[in-house]
Amino acid sequence: MPLGERSGDKSDSRYCGVETEFNDDMPQLLSTNINGGFDFVVSPLMDPSYRPSLMDTGYKGCGIAPFAGSDLVLSPSQWSSHVVGKISSWIDLDSEDEILRKDSEIVLKQEISWASHLSLQACLLPTPKGASCANYARCVNQILQNLNNMQLWLRIPLDKSDDDAMNGNSDDLVDSWETWNCFRLLCEHHSQLSIALDVLCSLPSANSLGRWFGEPVRAAIIHTNSFLTNARGYPCLSKRHQRLMTAFFNHSIQIVVSGTPVHNLPMGNSELAADHTDNHIDGTQRHSLRPYLDYVSYLYQKMDPLPEQERFELGYRDFLQSPLQPLMDNLEAQTYETFEKDTVKYIQYERAVSKALLDRISDEEASTKTTVLMVVGAGRGPLVRASLQAAEETGRKLRVYAVEKNPNAVITLHNLVKLEGWENIVTIVSCDMRCWDAPEKADILVSELLGSFGDNELSPECLDGAQRFLKADGISIPSSYTSFIQPVTTSKLYNDVKSHKDLVHFETAYVVKLHRVARLAPSQPVFTFTHPKYSTTEDNQRYKKLQFEIPHDSGSVMVHGFAGYFDATLYEDVHLGIEPSTATPNMFSWFPIFFPLRTPVCVRPGSPLELQLWRCCGSTKVWYEWCVTCPSTSPIHNSNGRSYWVGL
Repeated sequence: MPLGERSGDKSDSRYCGVETEFNDDMPQLLSTNINGGFDFVVSPLMDPSYRPSLMDTGYKGCGIAPFAGSDLVLSPSQWSSHVVGKISSWIDLDSEDEILRKDSEIVLKQEISWASHLSLQACLLPTPKGASCANYARCVNQILQNLNNMQLWLRIPLDKSDDDAMNGNSDDLVDSWETWNCFRLLCEHHSQLSIALDVLCSLPSANSLGRWFGEPVRAAIIHTNSFLTNARGYPCLSKRHQRLMTAFFNHSIQIVVSGTPVHNLPMGNSELAADHTDNHIDGTQRHSLRPYLDYVSYLYQKMDPLPEQERFELGYRDFLQSPLQPLMDNLEAQTYETFEKDTVKYIQYERAVSKALLDRISDEEASTKTTVLMVVGAGRGPLVRASLQAAEETGRKLRVYAVEKNPNAVITLHNLVKLEGWENIVTIVSCDMRCWDAPEKADILVSELLGSFGDNELSPECLDGAQRFLKADGISIPSSYTSFIQPVTTSKLYNDVKSHKDLVHFETAYVVKLHRVARLAPSQPVFTFTHPKYSTTEDNQRYKKLQFEIPHDSGSVMVHGFAGYFDATLYEDVHLGIEPSTATPNMFSWFPIFFPLRTPVCVRPGSPLELQLWRCCGSTKVWYEWCVTCPSTSPIHNSNGRSYWVGL
């Protein structure tokens, strides 16, 4: 029974599982737990007492491993939808004991083969036992090479003792992230290797927790002894655990309840003390872990519903898109329509034009003086409309030139002008702004040529070309824009790029709605462009060296690439942008840009991360090159724009 439902939310985190012990009556085990309210079981597939080396005593003459019944005891859909296989926890593939090590290898392969035969969606692998996990990872990596679509969840305890670090014992500090990182590096970042986090009573710092949200965490196993007891004797969680659970839900991470009841609850139907839930089941026999499930359900249901913008963006989460080529390609109607729905953006533009008109024309001149405003890159007319609304609001007179190179959009513009009766106010110019000979000079130049990284859709080049028909004291809207960048962990995007198995995709910057991502340090400014550009010597090439400090309490982190944003000043104090700390609320025209790294970089606590980034300009194209130079040196990505560029 799903935990609940939020509008637009179809994520896996709606389903809660339970970890069980071995039971050779799988139908009864499944029935008990499903009827108890859980959606799936995490269950051993093999008798834990089985050892291949003991076959001559315990299973003499058997010839087969003692699995929990045949595949026929459940239907294929039941196996697939309601069972996660739990690999025997005793296995230790890096043991010094050769017999144990060999038994472990045999059983691991047997159990995963059986789980694959059953078409299970996932198997839970036990936590690596010691400091070394090389042989364990080698065997898992062999299995992954020929595995069907099943995921392997490596069980990792969510621990990192910050108290020890504070006391100066950082050398002895065991960070479970390091165990995971070692394992996944040995398995070559395989996309079917995921994480099941064991949530313990104490939690590490917020920065240490945050890095996991860029990793492939599929499940969070919360133990009954991690729950507190409320005033009425029912299980609850600390505020920090509650926030963590909410974050898990938001990142489509499924919860698994584990352990035995540790709360002495009143007899009869349980009610949570805060009257959290009415999720009761008929009958007198309730599942012993039902109060814990009820509390998890309560946390899920009390979350705020997804905002309309988030529901709209659900399908775009962590989906790589190639940036627009606005000069080389003509946009399609669907693209225009998507951008035109962003009312927040056009409200900001209208505010900027209003302020510019009031500064440009005094109240005394309002009825006699006409402002020449040029919309360069007019598209289907939203900026024309916003400018005319600003003129009406301020009582100023306008003469508008709408300059657009896309002949298909020009058709729509002509129809809009006719429909709105703007024939005497708006002149449509079907031309590339860089080639147009304007009949007069503009007081105000308005454009929406910004990309996710500010300058990546060639706003500088376009506005430089249009500047010749702006008056010497004319106003450009936007007046300036700055790109920002920050290091991120994003295993999902890295594996998506890696799946193409070529260099080109690792040297391409993508537009992406970042979701399963850990932002590892505050973003820093990169390139700034100002309009109009009064310098006659400055070109649009840029170079920046940036150094990021990863918070010490984060522990080690894996940098898969860099997320890029922009912030633009439209006019005076009117701005818009997507840089996280100053982002314009409820604006969806731009998703961040993502610069991947061919080889992810592991950064240790206290070690600086150094990025070098170039904006390069040629006669026919503009492109970026980037590399990491500390703590290790990467190749320079996209040399000479060989893989990714924006055409002039």
